[in-house]
Amino acid sequence: MSSPAPTTERNEHATAPAPVGFREAFLFWLKLGFISFGGPAGQIAIMHQELVERRRWISERRFLHALNYCMVLPGPEAQQLATYIGWLMHRARGGIVAGALFVLPSLLILIGLSWVYVAFGETTLVAGLFYGIKPAVTAIVVQAAHRIGSRALKNRVLWAIAAASFVAIAGFNLPFPAIVLGAALVGAIGGRLSPDHFRAGGAHGKADDESYGPALIDDATPTPEHARFAWSRVARVLIVGGLLWLVPMALLAGALGWQHTLTQMSWFFTKAALLTFGGAYAVLPYVYQGAVAHYGWLTPTQMIDGLALGETTPGPLIMVVAFVGFVGGYAKSVFGPDSLFLAGAVAASLVTWFTFLPSFIFILLGGPLVETTHNDLKFTAPLTAITAAVVGVVLNLALFFGYHVLWPQGLGGGFDLVSALIALGAALVLFRFKANVIHVIAACAVLGFALRMSMA
Repeated sequence: MSSPAPTTERNEHATAPAPVGFREAFLFWLKLGFISFGGPAGQIAIMHQELVERRRWISERRFLHALNYCMVLPGPEAQQLATYIGWLMHRARGGIVAGALFVLPSLLILIGLSWVYVAFGETTLVAGLFYGIKPAVTAIVVQAAHRIGSRALKNRVLWAIAAASFVAIAGFNLPFPAIVLGAALVGAIGGRLSPDHFRAGGAHGKADDESYGPALIDDATPTPEHARFAWSRVARVLIVGGLLWLVPMALLAGALGWQHTLTQMSWFFTKAALLTFGGAYAVLPYVYQGAVAHYGWLTPTQMIDGLALGETTPGPLIMVVAFVGFVGGYAKSVFGPDSLFLAGAVAASLVTWFTFLPSFIFILLGGPLVETTHNDLKFTAPLTAITAAVVGVVLNLALFFGYHVLWPQGLGGGFDLVSALIALGAALVLFRFKANVIHVIAACAVLGFALRMSMA
């Protein structure tokens, strides 16, 4: 091919973009919050296209370097990547704005959709739509298990970890945190005894040879002063981050009591935020164990419906926690029977705060240490083992969803053949034709509504 040479030559002589002001960056992060559909892969692709290829705010190599760090952290990597780049460009306020705007539109949309769901969910229209959506979600979770597994399970040792995690949660009902800690321990030991089996397989690769021209933050651009490691910055982030968690938690516990629904939600989702290795699908079993089985904030069917809403809104999929919070606060009438919407909205906002606060702390605290930890096996081996364990956990989640969709009244209530056919059809177009998740959900919603109307 003869075309790359002149392209590269033109790019080498191109000028770097003009410095980006905070207002311009703010408007971009706001736009991103409303268009970030498609899960982490789609969101990262959007950021790459906008920030690396079109605007050239950051070089591809620096972009991928930041992404690989975000993948090591618990939490939504796309939101953390936005926070990281915003922080690199405009200090702490840039990171906070980028990360917050990645989440805020989704929170507002989900509060509105959650209210429609709990207030009008029994109507023929809504019930019919969700009749088709539930089987589609089951197929989507199966696809998620396959997608994570194909990337993570590179050898027999990692397959064994995935199988053990499935047995642990499906057969022995072990809590998800125990599975994560066990996998991390296996990875830490295995990384020393058999490092070849625990080398990270989930990174997004190296920067390719194509050049998009000089970037504002280019390969050779020195690390800005605010992004260099200093113990004073570490102390400041720890103190401020700790207070941002402690003060609202103390106010909730003091005003409402430790056992109050809002206090328990805040504490529960703080723990959940530290367990989101491998993406939102990995932590959903833990959310189910707590929110459905232990606290009773919502039903299994509502959990499936919430995941469907999370799939069809912009922002990270872990925003399904806002739905969980809204339904729980609404159902428990935490502010009395006359303030149900307020109860749901406050609960959704609180769980979002406590779920995402650690992500901001991780970026502002660990960003300056990226160069010293990147590709270090003692850090990546536990993550590799955790990701393998996540495959087994997500497969169990798919079985859980499938059971409640295909046997809605329990095993004694009969098999729902129509739902099974919708699930098989959704799986076919997802696996065989790589269809867009939102398109699949929309098509199954219309199909479900039509079928419910025909059966009425």
